[in-house]
Amino acid sequence: MLNISDNRIHNYIDVGRFKSMKIFADNKHYKIIRKVVWGVFIALILVLFLPWTQNISGSGFVTTLKPGQRPQTVHAIIGGRIEKWYVQEGDYVEKGDTILYISETKSEYLDPNLIENTESQVKAKENAVASYMAKVEALGEQIEAIKRERQLKLKQADNKLKQSRLKVESDSMELEAIKTQLSIAETQYQRAFNLNEEGLKPMTYVEEKRVKLQQMQAKIITQENKFLASQNELINSEMELTRLSASYSEKLAKANSDRQTALSTQFDTESNVSKLRSQFANYKLRNGMYYITAPQTGYVNRALQSGLGETVKEGASIVSIMPASFEIAVESYVEPMDYPLINKGEKVRIWFDGWPTIVFSGWPGVSYGTFGGVIVAKENFISANGKYRVLIAPDPSDKPWPKLLSIGAGTQTLALLDTVPIWFEIWRTLNGFPPNFYRTQTGANTKANAEKTNK
Repeated sequence: MLNISDNRIHNYIDVGRFKSMKIFADNKHYKIIRKVVWGVFIALILVLFLPWTQNISGSGFVTTLKPGQRPQTVHAIIGGRIEKWYVQEGDYVEKGDTILYISETKSEYLDPNLIENTESQVKAKENAVASYMAKVEALGEQIEAIKRERQLKLKQADNKLKQSRLKVESDSMELEAIKTQLSIAETQYQRAFNLNEEGLKPMTYVEEKRVKLQQMQAKIITQENKFLASQNELINSEMELTRLSASYSEKLAKANSDRQTALSTQFDTESNVSKLRSQFANYKLRNGMYYITAPQTGYVNRALQSGLGETVKEGASIVSIMPASFEIAVESYVEPMDYPLINKGEKVRIWFDGWPTIVFSGWPGVSYGTFGGVIVAKENFISANGKYRVLIAPDPSDKPWPKLLSIGAGTQTLALLDTVPIWFEIWRTLNGFPPNFYRTQTGANTKANAEKTNK
Protein backbone atom coordinates (compact mmCIF):
# COMPACT_ATOMS: atom_id res chain seq x y z
CA MET A 1 0.00 0.00 0.00
CA LEU A 2 1.07 3.57 -0.63
CA ASN A 3 -0.10 4.89 2.75
CA ILE A 4 -1.40 8.02 1.15
CA SER A 5 -4.33 8.46 3.55
CA ASP A 6 -3.97 9.27 7.29
CA ASN A 7 -6.44 6.51 8.09
CA ARG A 8 -3.93 3.67 8.33
CA ILE A 9 -5.27 0.23 7.80
CA HIS A 10 -3.04 -1.24 10.47
CA ASN A 11 -4.95 0.81 13.05
CA TYR A 12 -7.94 -1.41 12.42
CA ILE A 13 -6.50 -4.71 11.26
CA ASP A 14 -3.51 -6.74 12.35
CA VAL A 15 -1.58 -6.70 9.13
CA GLY A 16 0.97 -9.12 10.48
CA ARG A 17 -1.40 -11.94 9.87
CA PHE A 18 -1.15 -11.44 6.06
CA LYS A 19 1.92 -12.55 4.11
CA SER A 20 1.38 -10.06 1.29
CA MET A 21 1.20 -7.21 3.77
CA LYS A 22 4.49 -8.27 5.21
CA ILE A 23 6.11 -8.32 1.74
CA PHE A 24 4.91 -4.79 0.85
CA ALA A 25 5.68 -3.50 4.30
CA ASP A 26 9.28 -4.46 3.88
CA ASN A 27 9.43 -2.86 0.28
CA LYS A 28 10.57 0.80 0.44
CA HIS A 29 10.05 1.65 -3.27
CA TYR A 30 6.43 2.75 -2.77
CA LYS A 31 7.67 6.26 -1.98
CA ILE A 32 9.18 6.56 -5.48
CA ILE A 33 5.96 5.29 -7.06
CA ARG A 34 4.00 7.85 -5.11
CA LYS A 35 6.25 10.64 -6.30
CA VAL A 36 5.90 9.45 -9.89
CA VAL A 37 2.12 9.34 -9.62
CA TRP A 38 2.00 12.81 -8.15
CA GLY A 39 4.43 14.07 -10.81
CA VAL A 40 2.32 12.65 -13.65
CA PHE A 41 -0.84 14.07 -12.11
CA ILE A 42 0.66 17.54 -11.74
CA ALA A 43 2.05 17.37 -15.30
CA LEU A 44 -1.38 16.49 -16.66
CA ILE A 45 -2.90 19.41 -14.77
CA LEU A 46 -0.25 21.75 -16.22
CA VAL A 47 -0.78 20.39 -19.76
CA LEU A 48 -4.47 21.20 -19.50
CA PHE A 49 -3.53 24.88 -19.28
CA LEU A 50 -1.22 24.86 -22.31
CA PRO A 51 -2.46 26.91 -25.35
CA TRP A 52 -4.20 25.04 -28.14
CA THR A 53 -4.98 26.55 -31.55
CA GLN A 54 -8.43 25.64 -32.70
CA ASN A 55 -8.60 24.70 -36.38
CA ILE A 56 -10.87 23.45 -39.11
CA SER A 57 -9.56 20.54 -41.11
CA GLY A 58 -10.35 19.95 -44.73
CA SER A 59 -9.24 17.86 -47.65
CA GLY A 60 -9.06 18.56 -51.34
CA PHE A 61 -6.71 18.69 -54.26
CA VAL A 62 -4.43 21.01 -56.16
CA THR A 63 -6.09 23.17 -58.82
CA THR A 64 -5.49 26.53 -60.50
CA LEU A 65 -6.45 29.96 -59.24
CA LYS A 66 -8.08 31.17 -62.48
CA PRO A 67 -10.73 29.13 -64.33
CA GLY A 68 -9.05 29.77 -67.67
CA GLN A 69 -5.86 28.06 -66.47
CA ARG A 70 -7.48 24.75 -65.55
CA PRO A 71 -7.36 21.65 -67.75
CA GLN A 72 -9.95 21.90 -70.46
CA THR A 73 -11.54 19.75 -73.11
CA VAL A 74 -11.54 20.79 -76.77
CA HIS A 75 -14.85 20.07 -78.48
CA ALA A 76 -15.87 19.69 -82.10
CA ILE A 77 -18.07 22.65 -82.97
CA ILE A 78 -19.56 20.79 -85.94
CA GLY A 79 -20.01 17.11 -86.65
CA GLY A 80 -17.83 15.37 -89.21
CA ARG A 81 -15.48 12.54 -90.06
CA ILE A 82 -11.89 12.40 -88.76
CA GLU A 83 -9.49 12.77 -91.65
CA LYS A 84 -6.10 13.64 -90.12
CA TRP A 85 -4.42 14.09 -86.73
CA TYR A 86 -1.70 16.72 -86.35
CA VAL A 87 -0.74 16.04 -82.69
CA GLN A 88 -0.22 13.17 -80.33
CA GLU A 89 -0.59 12.83 -76.58
CA GLY A 90 2.04 14.81 -74.68
CA ASP A 91 2.71 17.30 -77.49
CA TYR A 92 3.21 20.96 -76.69
CA VAL A 93 0.88 23.18 -78.73
CA GLU A 94 0.67 26.92 -79.16
CA LYS A 95 -2.62 28.77 -79.25
CA GLY A 96 -4.12 28.34 -82.73
CA ASP A 97 -2.13 25.23 -83.67
CA THR A 98 -4.11 22.66 -85.64
CA ILE A 99 -5.04 19.55 -83.69
CA LEU A 100 -7.37 17.69 -86.01
CA TYR A 101 -8.98 17.97 -89.43
CA ILE A 102 -12.51 16.68 -90.05
CA SER A 103 -14.52 16.48 -93.26
CA GLU A 104 -18.19 17.20 -93.88
CA THR A 105 -20.86 14.54 -93.47
CA LYS A 106 -24.12 16.48 -93.85
CA SER A 107 -25.64 16.40 -97.33
CA GLU A 108 -26.57 20.10 -97.40
CA TYR A 109 -22.88 21.07 -97.06
CA LEU A 110 -21.29 18.57 -99.46
CA ASP A 111 -21.27 20.94 -102.47
CA PRO A 112 -17.59 21.91 -103.06
CA ASN A 113 -18.72 25.25 -104.58
CA LEU A 114 -21.22 25.98 -101.84
CA ILE A 115 -19.64 29.27 -100.78
CA GLU A 116 -19.21 30.53 -104.36
CA ASN A 117 -22.77 29.60 -105.29
CA THR A 118 -24.15 31.27 -102.19
CA GLU A 119 -22.11 34.38 -102.94
CA SER A 120 -23.56 34.46 -106.47
CA GLN A 121 -27.06 34.21 -105.03
CA VAL A 122 -26.30 37.10 -102.71
CA LYS A 123 -25.08 39.27 -105.59
CA ALA A 124 -28.12 38.35 -107.71
CA LYS A 125 -30.48 39.27 -104.90
CA GLU A 126 -28.57 42.50 -104.31
CA ASN A 127 -29.00 43.38 -108.00
CA ALA A 128 -32.71 42.59 -107.68
CA VAL A 129 -32.90 44.95 -104.72
CA ALA A 130 -31.19 47.66 -106.77
CA SER A 131 -33.71 47.09 -109.60
CA TYR A 132 -36.66 47.37 -107.27
CA MET A 133 -35.17 50.50 -105.76
CA ALA A 134 -34.88 52.00 -109.24
CA LYS A 135 -38.48 50.96 -110.00
CA VAL A 136 -39.67 52.57 -106.77
CA GLU A 137 -37.78 55.73 -107.64
CA ALA A 138 -39.25 55.75 -111.19
CA LEU A 139 -42.77 55.25 -109.85
CA GLY A 140 -42.17 58.08 -107.40
CA GLU A 141 -41.18 60.35 -110.27
CA GLN A 142 -44.21 59.16 -112.23
CA ILE A 143 -46.46 60.03 -109.31
CA GLU A 144 -44.97 63.50 -109.12
CA ALA A 145 -45.47 63.94 -112.88
CA ILE A 146 -49.10 62.81 -112.60
CA LYS A 147 -49.62 65.28 -109.77
CA ARG A 148 -48.16 68.13 -111.83
CA GLU A 149 -50.21 67.14 -114.91
CA ARG A 150 -53.34 66.86 -112.78
CA GLN A 151 -52.73 70.29 -111.37
CA LEU A 152 -52.38 71.78 -114.86
CA LYS A 153 -55.35 69.89 -116.30
CA LEU A 154 -57.57 70.81 -113.38
CA LYS A 155 -56.48 74.41 -113.70
CA GLN A 156 -57.24 74.32 -117.43
CA ALA A 157 -60.65 72.73 -116.81
CA ASP A 158 -61.35 75.25 -114.08
CA ASN A 159 -60.52 78.09 -116.47
CA LYS A 160 -62.81 76.56 -119.07
CA LEU A 161 -65.54 76.28 -116.44
CA LYS A 162 -65.12 79.93 -115.58
CA GLN A 163 -65.28 80.84 -119.28
CA SER A 164 -68.47 78.80 -119.64
CA ARG A 165 -70.00 80.56 -116.68
CA LEU A 166 -69.05 83.96 -118.09
CA LYS A 167 -70.43 82.99 -121.47
CA VAL A 168 -73.71 81.87 -119.84
CA GLU A 169 -73.89 85.22 -118.09
CA SER A 170 -73.07 87.05 -121.34
CA ASP A 171 -75.69 85.10 -123.33
CA SER A 172 -78.18 85.67 -120.56
CA MET A 173 -77.58 89.42 -120.71
CA GLU A 174 -77.85 89.41 -124.50
CA LEU A 175 -81.11 87.47 -124.22
CA GLU A 176 -82.47 90.03 -121.83
CA ALA A 177 -81.39 92.82 -124.18
CA ILE A 178 -83.10 91.13 -127.13
CA LYS A 179 -86.20 90.63 -125.02
CA THR A 180 -86.17 94.37 -124.35
CA GLN A 181 -85.68 95.12 -128.06
CA LEU A 182 -88.54 92.73 -128.89
CA SER A 183 -90.78 94.56 -126.45
CA ILE A 184 -89.83 97.87 -128.09
CA ALA A 185 -90.42 96.42 -131.56
CA GLU A 186 -93.88 95.20 -130.51
CA THR A 187 -94.67 98.63 -129.08
CA GLN A 188 -93.46 100.38 -132.21
CA TYR A 189 -95.44 98.00 -134.45
CA GLN A 190 -98.60 98.57 -132.40
CA ARG A 191 -98.10 102.33 -132.54
CA ALA A 192 -97.45 102.23 -136.29
CA PHE A 193 -100.59 100.12 -136.76
CA ASN A 194 -102.65 102.58 -134.73
CA LEU A 195 -101.23 105.57 -136.63
CA ASN A 196 -102.00 103.83 -139.93
CA GLU A 197 -105.59 103.31 -138.96
CA GLU A 198 -105.82 106.94 -138.00
CA GLY A 199 -104.35 107.79 -141.38
CA LEU A 200 -101.27 109.38 -139.95
CA LYS A 201 -98.76 106.85 -141.26
CA PRO A 202 -98.66 104.96 -144.49
CA MET A 203 -98.93 101.24 -144.78
CA THR A 204 -95.29 100.94 -145.71
CA TYR A 205 -94.31 102.29 -142.35
CA VAL A 206 -96.44 99.64 -140.68
CA GLU A 207 -94.83 96.96 -142.85
CA GLU A 208 -91.36 98.12 -141.84
CA LYS A 209 -92.23 97.86 -138.18
CA ARG A 210 -93.74 94.42 -138.75
CA VAL A 211 -90.57 93.21 -140.46
CA LYS A 212 -88.50 94.59 -137.63
CA LEU A 213 -90.76 92.85 -135.11
CA GLN A 214 -90.39 89.55 -136.93
CA GLN A 215 -86.61 89.99 -137.03
CA MET A 216 -86.54 90.55 -133.28
CA GLN A 217 -88.75 87.50 -132.73
CA ALA A 218 -86.34 85.36 -134.80
CA LYS A 219 -83.35 86.87 -133.04
CA ILE A 220 -84.71 86.09 -129.60
CA ILE A 221 -85.18 82.44 -130.61
CA THR A 222 -81.57 82.34 -131.82
CA GLN A 223 -80.36 83.94 -128.58
CA GLU A 224 -82.33 81.49 -126.48
CA ASN A 225 -80.72 78.61 -128.39
CA LYS A 226 -77.34 80.24 -127.83
CA PHE A 227 -78.08 80.65 -124.12
CA LEU A 228 -79.11 77.01 -123.82
CA ALA A 229 -75.93 75.97 -125.63
CA SER A 230 -73.87 78.03 -123.19
CA GLN A 231 -75.61 76.33 -120.28
CA ASN A 232 -74.90 72.95 -121.80
CA GLU A 233 -71.26 73.93 -122.27
CA LEU A 234 -71.12 74.96 -118.57
CA ILE A 235 -72.53 71.60 -117.54
CA ASN A 236 -70.01 69.85 -119.80
CA SER A 237 -67.18 71.88 -118.25
CA GLU A 238 -68.27 70.87 -114.74
CA MET A 239 -68.51 67.24 -115.83
CA GLU A 240 -65.07 67.47 -117.46
CA LEU A 241 -63.59 68.89 -114.26
CA THR A 242 -65.11 66.05 -112.25
CA ARG A 243 -63.96 63.48 -114.80
CA LEU A 244 -60.40 64.81 -114.80
CA SER A 245 -60.27 64.78 -111.00
CA ALA A 246 -61.54 61.17 -110.89
CA SER A 247 -59.25 60.10 -113.75
CA TYR A 248 -56.10 61.49 -112.17
CA SER A 249 -57.09 60.16 -108.75
CA GLU A 250 -57.33 56.73 -110.35
CA LYS A 251 -53.95 57.17 -112.03
CA LEU A 252 -52.36 58.29 -108.75
CA ALA A 253 -53.94 55.40 -106.86
CA LYS A 254 -52.64 52.92 -109.41
CA ALA A 255 -49.17 54.47 -109.40
CA ASN A 256 -49.10 54.46 -105.58
CA SER A 257 -50.29 50.85 -105.58
CA ASP A 258 -47.51 49.90 -108.01
CA ARG A 259 -45.00 51.79 -105.88
CA GLN A 260 -46.14 50.05 -102.68
CA THR A 261 -46.00 46.69 -104.45
CA ALA A 262 -42.46 47.47 -105.61
CA LEU A 263 -41.51 48.57 -102.07
CA SER A 264 -42.97 45.38 -100.62
CA THR A 265 -41.05 43.30 -103.11
CA GLN A 266 -37.92 45.33 -102.41
CA PHE A 267 -38.21 44.79 -98.65
CA ASP A 268 -38.89 41.09 -99.17
CA THR A 269 -35.86 40.82 -101.42
CA GLU A 270 -33.74 42.73 -98.89
CA SER A 271 -34.89 40.24 -96.26
CA ASN A 272 -33.82 37.39 -98.53
CA VAL A 273 -30.49 39.15 -99.10
CA SER A 274 -29.96 39.40 -95.33
CA LYS A 275 -30.75 35.72 -94.94
CA LEU A 276 -28.40 34.80 -97.76
CA ARG A 277 -25.66 37.00 -96.32
CA SER A 278 -26.08 35.33 -92.93
CA GLN A 279 -26.08 31.94 -94.62
CA PHE A 280 -23.00 32.90 -96.63
CA ALA A 281 -21.20 34.04 -93.46
CA ASN A 282 -22.22 30.82 -91.71
CA TYR A 283 -20.87 28.76 -94.59
CA LYS A 284 -17.57 30.66 -94.46
CA LEU A 285 -17.32 30.18 -90.70
CA ARG A 286 -18.24 26.52 -91.02
CA ASN A 287 -15.60 26.10 -93.69
CA GLY A 288 -13.01 27.21 -91.11
CA MET A 289 -14.33 24.84 -88.44
CA TYR A 290 -13.08 21.74 -90.20
CA TYR A 291 -9.69 22.43 -88.61
CA ILE A 292 -9.92 22.08 -84.81
CA THR A 293 -7.29 24.30 -83.20
CA ALA A 294 -5.85 24.69 -79.70
CA PRO A 295 -7.69 27.37 -77.68
CA GLN A 296 -4.57 28.17 -75.65
CA THR A 297 -0.95 27.23 -75.22
CA GLY A 298 -0.43 23.97 -73.32
CA TYR A 299 0.12 20.24 -73.48
CA VAL A 300 -2.13 17.61 -75.04
CA ASN A 301 -2.98 15.35 -72.10
CA ARG A 302 -5.24 12.82 -73.72
CA ALA A 303 -6.92 12.14 -77.05
CA LEU A 304 -10.59 11.44 -76.32
CA GLN A 305 -11.26 10.40 -79.95
CA SER A 306 -9.08 8.05 -81.94
CA GLY A 307 -8.62 6.60 -85.40
CA LEU A 308 -9.26 7.89 -88.91
CA GLY A 309 -12.59 7.86 -90.70
CA GLU A 310 -14.57 7.81 -87.47
CA THR A 311 -17.54 10.13 -87.21
CA VAL A 312 -17.78 12.63 -84.35
CA LYS A 313 -20.96 14.38 -83.35
CA GLU A 314 -21.42 18.09 -82.91
CA GLY A 315 -20.04 19.12 -79.49
CA ALA A 316 -18.13 15.86 -78.97
CA SER A 317 -14.96 15.98 -76.86
CA ILE A 318 -11.78 15.63 -78.93
CA VAL A 319 -8.75 16.15 -76.67
CA SER A 320 -7.96 17.52 -73.22
CA ILE A 321 -5.31 20.24 -72.87
CA MET A 322 -3.40 21.34 -69.79
CA PRO A 323 -2.33 25.03 -69.98
CA ALA A 324 1.41 25.58 -69.99
CA SER A 325 1.35 28.48 -67.52
CA PHE A 326 -0.96 28.68 -64.53
CA GLU A 327 -1.21 29.99 -60.99
CA ILE A 328 -1.55 27.11 -58.60
CA ALA A 329 -4.15 26.96 -55.82
CA VAL A 330 -5.84 24.44 -53.53
CA GLU A 331 -9.48 23.46 -53.63
CA SER A 332 -10.49 22.22 -50.19
CA TYR A 333 -13.81 21.05 -48.73
CA VAL A 334 -14.99 21.71 -45.16
CA GLU A 335 -17.93 20.44 -43.11
CA PRO A 336 -21.16 22.50 -43.11
CA MET A 337 -20.81 23.09 -39.34
CA ASP A 338 -17.39 24.68 -39.86
CA TYR A 339 -18.37 26.76 -42.89
CA PRO A 340 -19.53 29.89 -40.97
CA LEU A 341 -16.25 29.96 -39.01
CA ILE A 342 -13.99 30.61 -42.00
CA ASN A 343 -13.74 33.89 -43.90
CA LYS A 344 -12.04 35.26 -46.94
CA GLY A 345 -8.49 36.39 -46.18
CA GLU A 346 -7.83 33.95 -43.31
CA LYS A 347 -4.56 32.03 -43.02
CA VAL A 348 -4.49 28.31 -43.74
CA ARG A 349 -1.81 25.63 -43.31
CA ILE A 350 -1.54 23.09 -46.13
CA TRP A 351 0.38 19.87 -46.67
CA PHE A 352 0.56 17.96 -49.92
CA ASP A 353 0.55 14.27 -50.70
CA GLY A 354 4.07 13.05 -51.43
CA TRP A 355 5.84 15.69 -49.30
CA PRO A 356 7.14 14.59 -45.86
CA THR A 357 5.06 16.23 -43.17
CA ILE A 358 4.78 16.20 -39.38
CA VAL A 359 1.61 17.94 -38.30
CA PHE A 360 0.46 19.00 -34.84
CA SER A 361 -2.97 20.45 -35.46
CA GLY A 362 -3.11 22.36 -32.17
CA TRP A 363 0.48 23.65 -32.40
CA PRO A 364 0.99 24.79 -36.01
CA GLY A 365 4.27 26.44 -35.04
CA VAL A 366 5.95 23.10 -34.36
CA SER A 367 4.60 21.38 -37.48
CA TYR A 368 6.98 20.46 -40.26
CA GLY A 369 6.40 20.32 -44.01
CA THR A 370 3.29 22.53 -44.08
CA PHE A 371 2.85 25.53 -46.36
CA GLY A 372 0.96 28.76 -45.89
CA GLY A 373 -2.18 29.70 -47.78
CA VAL A 374 -4.83 32.41 -47.84
CA ILE A 375 -8.55 31.85 -48.44
CA VAL A 376 -9.50 33.79 -51.59
CA ALA A 377 -13.03 32.46 -52.18
CA LYS A 378 -15.64 30.24 -50.60
CA GLU A 379 -18.69 28.76 -52.25
CA ASN A 380 -22.14 29.58 -50.92
CA PHE A 381 -23.72 26.37 -52.18
CA ILE A 382 -23.04 22.91 -50.83
CA SER A 383 -21.19 20.55 -53.16
CA ALA A 384 -22.23 17.08 -54.25
CA ASN A 385 -20.06 15.52 -51.51
CA GLY A 386 -22.07 17.28 -48.77
CA LYS A 387 -19.33 19.82 -47.98
CA TYR A 388 -18.56 23.43 -48.88
CA ARG A 389 -15.81 24.31 -51.33
CA VAL A 390 -13.05 26.74 -50.36
CA LEU A 391 -10.36 28.07 -52.75
CA ILE A 392 -6.93 28.74 -51.23
CA ALA A 393 -4.07 30.69 -52.85
CA PRO A 394 -0.41 30.70 -51.78
CA ASP A 395 0.43 33.01 -48.88
CA PRO A 396 2.89 35.60 -50.27
CA SER A 397 4.36 36.15 -46.81
CA ASP A 398 5.15 32.43 -46.33
CA LYS A 399 7.58 30.09 -48.08
CA PRO A 400 6.70 29.25 -51.72
CA TRP A 401 4.85 26.07 -52.53
CA PRO A 402 6.73 23.17 -54.18
CA LYS A 403 7.32 23.76 -57.89
CA LEU A 404 6.78 20.10 -58.75
CA LEU A 405 3.17 20.07 -57.65
CA SER A 406 0.81 18.66 -60.26
CA ILE A 407 -2.81 19.54 -60.83
CA GLY A 408 -5.06 17.07 -59.02
CA ALA A 409 -2.60 16.15 -56.25
CA GLY A 410 -4.24 15.48 -52.88
CA THR A 411 -3.98 18.03 -50.06
CA GLN A 412 -4.95 18.44 -46.42
CA THR A 413 -5.69 21.86 -44.93
CA LEU A 414 -5.99 23.43 -41.50
CA ALA A 415 -7.78 26.73 -41.13
CA LEU A 416 -6.39 28.33 -37.94
CA LEU A 417 -8.90 29.87 -35.53
CA ASP A 418 -8.71 31.09 -31.95
CA THR A 419 -6.16 29.96 -29.35
CA VAL A 420 -7.68 28.39 -26.20
CA PRO A 421 -6.41 26.20 -23.30
CA ILE A 422 -6.34 22.47 -23.81
CA TRP A 423 -8.89 21.89 -21.06
CA PHE A 424 -11.35 24.15 -22.88
CA GLU A 425 -10.80 22.29 -26.16
CA ILE A 426 -11.37 18.92 -24.40
CA TRP A 427 -14.54 20.28 -22.78
CA ARG A 428 -15.75 21.69 -26.13
CA THR A 429 -15.09 18.40 -27.92
CA LEU A 430 -16.83 16.30 -25.29
CA ASN A 431 -19.91 18.54 -25.48
CA GLY A 432 -19.91 18.66 -29.28
CA PHE A 433 -19.65 22.47 -29.41
CA PRO A 434 -18.18 24.20 -32.52
CA PRO A 435 -14.90 26.12 -32.26
CA ASN A 436 -14.93 29.74 -31.15
CA PHE A 437 -16.19 32.11 -33.81
CA TYR A 438 -13.17 33.94 -35.11
CA ARG A 439 -12.82 36.92 -37.44
CA THR A 440 -9.70 38.15 -39.17
CA GLN A 441 -8.49 41.69 -38.56
CA THR A 442 -9.61 42.61 -42.08
CA GLY A 443 -13.12 41.33 -41.39
CA ALA A 444 -13.25 43.25 -38.09
CA ASN A 445 -12.13 46.46 -39.76
CA THR A 446 -14.71 46.00 -42.48
CA LYS A 447 -17.44 45.51 -39.89
CA ALA A 448 -16.33 48.63 -37.97
CA ASN A 449 -16.30 50.71 -41.16
CA ALA A 450 -19.78 49.47 -42.04
CA GLU A 451 -21.04 50.49 -38.58
CA LYS A 452 -19.52 53.95 -39.00
CA THR A 453 -21.13 54.32 -42.41
CA ASN A 454 -24.55 53.34 -41.01
CA LYS A 455 -24.20 55.92 -38.26
